Amino acid sequence: MKHYDVFGIGNALVDILVPTEDLFITKLGWTKGVMTLVDAETQGKVLTSLDEHKKELRSGGSAANTMIALANSGGTGTYTGKVTEDTYGEFYKQDMEKAGILFEVKPSNDGHTGTCVVLTTPDAERTMLTHLGISTTLTKHDVDLEKLRASAYSYVEGYLWDGPSTKEACILTMEESRKAGVKVAFTYSDPFCVNRSREDFIRLTKEYCDLVFCNVEEAKALSGNPSKEESLKYVASLCDHVMMTDGSNGAFFSEKGVIRHVSGFSVEELIDTTGAGDCFAAGVLYGLTHGFTPEKSVKWGNYVASRIVQEIGPRLTVRLMGRQEEILGK
Repeated sequence: MKHYDVFGIGNALVDILVPTEDLFITKLGWTKGVMTLVDAETQGKVLTSLDEHKKELRSGGSAANTMIALANSGGTGTYTGKVTEDTYGEFYKQDMEKAGILFEVKPSNDGHTGTCVVLTTPDAERTMLTHLGISTTLTKHDVDLEKLRASAYSYVEGYLWDGPSTKEACILTMEESRKAGVKVAFTYSDPFCVNRSREDFIRLTKEYCDLVFCNVEEAKALSGNPSKEESLKYVASLCDHVMMTDGSNGAFFSEKGVIRHVSGFSVEELIDTTGAGDCFAAGVLYGLTHGFTPEKSVKWGNYVASRIVQEIGPRLTVRLMGRQEEILGK
């Protein structure tokens, strides 16, 4: 028996959620629907121009969103990410632990906690302007090996592959997981992330991964093939277990090369797609660590994702703990 279901590691970012209009994004010249890395000055100017808009704060980052949704489903976990001893850093720790995830990484005493301005338009698309701040200084020394070894899965986000010290933290987490019999789950995070590090992602998938999460566009980026089906087959040739989301079409999963499709759940009103993939991963990881079959795990992932797209931001306001049997059946 493992003490934690999942050991998560990724960028620790405070999400600043702001509802806005298409015209605002166009006026500022940002590409709608994608994540753009910006410096602190640029992000500050955007926030100044949003002074009159309502804002909400959430502890975030892709893997952190997954960990929080895992706890919401009833799972247990610990998270590794870097913050500083500033207001945002204090908020981050308190918010993670309030959500039910252990967060004990020693904060830095200089720099700024990373922040992500999430601009959500009426069509539910989110445009993210991210200043990574101190999160890029996460190192292998921040990885608590005792907690890692006490976990059933490690869960690593692809965004960490953008910095030298965070790469080392990724590799250490994966290598120590393999040594300790902890299964390695890796999310490709973003098609742009895949394109930047395609050969590395292929290598990581083949050498370390027990489970890969991706969406259709990320799979296409990795395979270099425009076909959804062929792209999934390619990723499945690298890793025994692959979970690929396909928007409202639900998700596909591959188990040792055998591919199956699991339908999604209907959504009354699509409000915000922020965190949909992260919540899908949370549902799957909850299922796999609680004795569900892969198909049932994917179905629970689809349900958790269907709930988050009906809310603003990547945090569920409804508690899903204990509702698996009601939603999925026995």
